[in-house]
Amino acid sequence: MGVNLKEIDGIKIQLKHLASCHCGFVKFELDLPDGLIDLRRCDCSLCRRRGAIAASVSLDGINVLEGHEHLKLYQFNTNTAKHYFCGNCGIYTHHQRRSNPTQYGFNVVCLEGVNPLKVGGVPTYNGGNHPADRG
Repeated sequence: MGVNLKEIDGIKIQLKHLASCHCGFVKFELDLPDGLIDLRRCDCSLCRRRGAIAASVSLDGINVLEGHEHLKLYQFNTNTAKHYFCGNCGIYTHHQRRSNPTQYGFNVVCLEGVNPLKVGGVPTYNGGNHPADRG
């Protein structure tokens, strides 16, 4: 299981925490009543390259406030997971998980006021050998 946090380096995770991409075109709000849940990294071919720390939120726990038109969708392999990123700056914002389609994973680096370099002990999931790929 991943790490759960209610605070990072003295910054409290808000019940409704704002987040954005790098250029600010995409702004979203996350419902995080229990803080950051199930923080993790993944070693699948995409996640290895983007290097993000993801946390979990339910499908109704993310609200794109601005820039929906700038979000681009990327899918690969089984085309089950839906990975979203800003079409202007390229920052990965969130994805609908293949392992649990009732959740989004979101990019912790997008959280306003949070320094992800202060997050330690984040486990890496073996996405390179995803259970859905096994026969």
